[in-house]
Amino acid sequence: MANAQHIQRRSAHSPLSPAPARFIIGRDRRGGWIVQDRMGLVGGLFRNEAAALHFAAEECNHNPADICLAPEGAILDLDGFAVHSSNLH
Repeated sequence: MANAQHIQRRSAHSPLSPAPARFIIGRDRRGGWIVQDRMGLVGGLFRNEAAALHFAAEECNHNPADICLAPEGAILDLDGFAVHSSNLH
C-alpha cells in the first residue's frame, strides 16, 4: 500500500519527475481527503489520508511516481484544483 512518507508533496506537473503524476491527493474546504485523476476520469472523497492513498495506489498499481500530495495550502474540490491560503468513502 502507498504510504504518505513515500509520496512527495509536489504539483501534479512537477519538474522532479519525467512524467506528471496521475493522481493528486489533498484536502477540501471541510477537511475531507480528495483524490483527483489528472484526466478527470476517477477520484473521490475519502474519510482519511490512508483511504485516499490506498485508493490511488490501487488505481496505479502501487507506483509512487503516479501519486503526489497537493502543495501546502492548496484546497481541492471534485471539480478542479485551486490554491488558497489558509469525510466519506
